[in-house]
Amino acid sequence: MLDGQNEAGFPQMNRAYNAVFRRDRLNLGLVLPLDAHGNSPVPDMAGHMERAKLADELGFAALWLRDVPFNVPSFGDAGQMFDPFVYLGALAASTRDIALGVASVVLPLRHPAHVAKAAASADVLSGGRVLLGVASGDRPEEYPALNMEFGDRGDRFRDSVDYIRAMAESYPRIETAQGVLSGGIDMLPKPHSGQLPLLITGGSRQSPDWVARNGDGWMTYPRDPAAQAATVAGYRQRISEAGLPDKPVMQSLYVDLVEQADAPPRPIHLGFRSGTDYLKRYLESVQQIGINHVALNLRFNGAAMEHTLERLARELLPEFNSGETRA
Repeated sequence: MLDGQNEAGFPQMNRAYNAVFRRDRLNLGLVLPLDAHGNSPVPDMAGHMERAKLADELGFAALWLRDVPFNVPSFGDAGQMFDPFVYLGALAASTRDIALGVASVVLPLRHPAHVAKAAASADVLSGGRVLLGVASGDRPEEYPALNMEFGDRGDRFRDSVDYIRAMAESYPRIETAQGVLSGGIDMLPKPHSGQLPLLITGGSRQSPDWVARNGDGWMTYPRDPAAQAATVAGYRQRISEAGLPDKPVMQSLYVDLVEQADAPPRPIHLGFRSGTDYLKRYLESVQQIGINHVALNLRFNGAAMEHTLERLARELLPEFNSGETRA
C-alpha cells in the first residue's frame, strides 16, 4: 500500500482507487455486460463496447467485469463470456476516464504470476484505471476441469494475495506454495502507481480479521439495511483495531428500472424493480451506513439499455457521482 491518503480520506493507491472511493460518499458503477438477458445465463453481447463507451461518456465511476472460466449451468450466469484480462485491454483502449474493475478474479484457479502480470499490464495500458477484486471461487464444478482441489482454495487464495503483492517489488523474494522467487528475476511491468488495489470479495474462505487487514477494500453483497449496517461497522472496527487507515466498502445491486419514477420496489434476485425515486432513497440509505460504491447490475432490466443508462445518468449521477469520481 502506498504511503499517504488520497483527497477522499482513504490510503492513496492508483488513479482509479483515488477517484472511485471517497470517504462518507457513494458513487455508482455498472456491471458488464450491459445486456438485459433476464433468465438466460448467456448474454448476446450485442453493442457491448458501444455501451461501455456510453457509460464512460455519461460519467459512471466504474465498469466491473467478472471472472467466469466455465459456463456452469447450475450457476446460471456465464458472465460477460470474455476473459477478464483480455476484455480489460480492449476497454483500456476504448474508454478514457472510467475505472475498470474485476469483480472478481478467482485466484485459486489461476497462477498468481499470470494474474499479477495481466493486471499490471492492464493498469499501465489504462493509465492506472484498474481495480482488482479477488475471490476464492464458489463453483466447485470448475476445479476438477483444471485439476484443482476445491477444499483447499482458501489456502491458495492467501498465497496468491501474498504473491501478487510481492510482484510490485523489484526483484522480489517470496516463498509460497505457488512458487519461490529468490530475488534473481523480476516481473514487468510494475503497476502504474506502484501497487495494484486488491479488493477482497466476501469472506474468500478467510477470517474477518484477515479480510480487514489484507485487502485495500471490501466487496460485499446487498443485505437488509440493519444487517448491512452492522456488517460494514464490523469490518471498519476490525480495521481500526488493527491500527490501519480506513478502507472502502462496495456492494453490488441488481436493478430493473421502470419508467414511472415513483414506482414502489418489488424484489428481484439480489435487488429490486422500482422507479428512480425509490432507488435514490435506497442509495442514500446505504451511503449513510458507509458504502462507498454500488455496482449496478442491469441483467433483469426491462427497458432499452441506452435509455436506462441515460436516465440513471440524468437523475442519479448528479447526486452521487458529482465531484472527482473519474479515474
